[in-house]
Amino acid sequence: MARVRYAARREDLSRQEPARSETGTTDAWSLSLLASYETDPEVVKVVLPRPLEPTGEAIVNVNISQVEMARGARFGAADVTVPARHVSRVGRYCLALPMTSESAVIGGRETFGEPKKVAEIHLERRGEEIHGTVTRHGITWLEMRGRVVEALPTPPPEETLDFYFKFLISPDGKGFDNDPALVYCRREYPIRKLERVEGEIILRDSDFDPVADLPVRRIRSIVLADRQCHQQAEIVDRVPGEWIAPFAHQRYDQFSWKR
Repeated sequence: MARVRYAARREDLSRQEPARSETGTTDAWSLSLLASYETDPEVVKVVLPRPLEPTGEAIVNVNISQVEMARGARFGAADVTVPARHVSRVGRYCLALPMTSESAVIGGRETFGEPKKVAEIHLERRGEEIHGTVTRHGITWLEMRGRVVEALPTPPPEETLDFYFKFLISPDGKGFDNDPALVYCRREYPIRKLERVEGEIILRDSDFDPVADLPVRRIRSIVLADRQCHQQAEIVDRVPGEWIAPFAHQRYDQFSWKR
């Protein structure tokens, strides 16, 4: 019989190129343009699903990255997060997590519940000038540009806690097939080079990626980092679907909750 590639596989799948969002280390390094800015406090409050609560900080963190895997594969990544609290734990809640490849989207959305979507992402450095963009449906809804002005001391690895809600839509189209899972994802970012950037953050309106609703009031910092990402995740709780359904559009461009 001729080879049938849809048949069960016997080869060691661990030898395949890992997706960026698999738990553990992928030996990937990324060039990341990272910015933090102040926005309106009421905006941060209304984007958080229960049981997450605001921390009192009206901060938005944005990132545009080019990731290079150990074996030469490359892809673009970006994210937009706000501070959030779950019980006594303070972390980040992700509003948008675009990726340039389907494998990177699937690896995080189906494993962790990350709000990943396929997008066009570019980050380019020419001399001291740096420019990054994120584009979906023909709209460049996030753009950062600036100039590297100084090298910064190499910091210790940054540690973060990200909150995600993992769920699947029910086959009958009525709600979810189970109560959504609240996922804790702990990340450590070893950094081998860090530079300060003076620049700007440009948000453009998009019905599908409405980050422009979180206006830039004051830029706190922009840095360019050469960094790695190690991560471990776990389910810590289950929450009622009614709490998460109004926010499911953060993950899917079109979503309707049917009872």
